[in-house]
Amino acid sequence: MQLYGVLILFLSFFAASGLRCYICVTSDPSGCTNYLTCPDGLDRCASVTMDGLITKSCVPSAACSSSMNCCDKDLCNSAIPTGPGVTLLLLSSALMMLFI
Repeated sequence: MQLYGVLILFLSFFAASGLRCYICVTSDPSGCTNYLTCPDGLDRCASVTMDGLITKSCVPSAACSSSMNCCDKDLCNSAIPTGPGVTLLLLSSALMMLFI
């Protein structure tokens, strides 16, 4: 039982560690694979296409406009759709184990 408590605490720590966004300037939408955890104050992921170049980065919510795609989930500024995170999968598995 203590193991499950430690597991949930561990997963909660990583879930609260900040927003992660893809960071790049490229002409190939699938070529953007680098990401980082956004610093305080930058609470959105953004993707902008201008003159054939795609720019992805962390931005403050106030900077989001109609010319920019903004989102607020981990790695949401990808051209390739991302599924549920591993953290969510592990957390739901741990909760199911508690009740089974």
